[in-house]
Amino acid sequence: MGSHRRAKGLGLRAALIPLPVALICAVPALAQSPKYGIGTSPSAEQLRAADISIGPTGSELPPGRGTVKEGAQLYRSKGCAGCHGATGMEGRAPALKAKAGPETELWRRGRILPLRAPHATIVWDYINRAMPLNREGTLTADEVYSLTAFLLNINGVIPEDQTIDQQSLPKIKMPIGDNYAGLPDWKPKTPRLKGYPY
Repeated sequence: MGSHRRAKGLGLRAALIPLPVALICAVPALAQSPKYGIGTSPSAEQLRAADISIGPTGSELPPGRGTVKEGAQLYRSKGCAGCHGATGMEGRAPALKAKAGPETELWRRGRILPLRAPHATIVWDYINRAMPLNREGTLTADEVYSLTAFLLNINGVIPEDQTIDQQSLPKIKMPIGDNYAGLPDWKPKTPRLKGYPY
């Protein structure tokens, strides 16, 4: 009698084992099933609206202009000083102006975007995308140009009387010059770089 129960139990187990295997195999097939009509492909216009990247040439920059004086007023009125400090150096957010002067080697002045960015368009792009905190995208193009001019001025990149716009911004020579991203001497399918830990 005991061997009969044991044989019956083994038969039941043998019958249940293929069930999970069949389910596991069926999942990829179900993933290939027909569309359910949820969502739509974006139109070319929607893709263009979402593509807000600004390259080094500035060809994607919108029309507008800004001055250092307007940027200084916006820095106070938009609440930038609340996070970055009145002078751009003492706030709880990242510093916007180096404490050390131009006599100090650039890389020792700190992580200051208007100094370390290889192109002035990067400063404009970052302000446009990410500022002010929790109200990103609310600045007009003219406001972004003005704030960019202000930050470049307080870091000694442009003079106080310079107006920047979509033509002049990409032409601004940044302090870091070509010293921003030296590529290592490495080619694909060769051993990793010396000292690379991974």
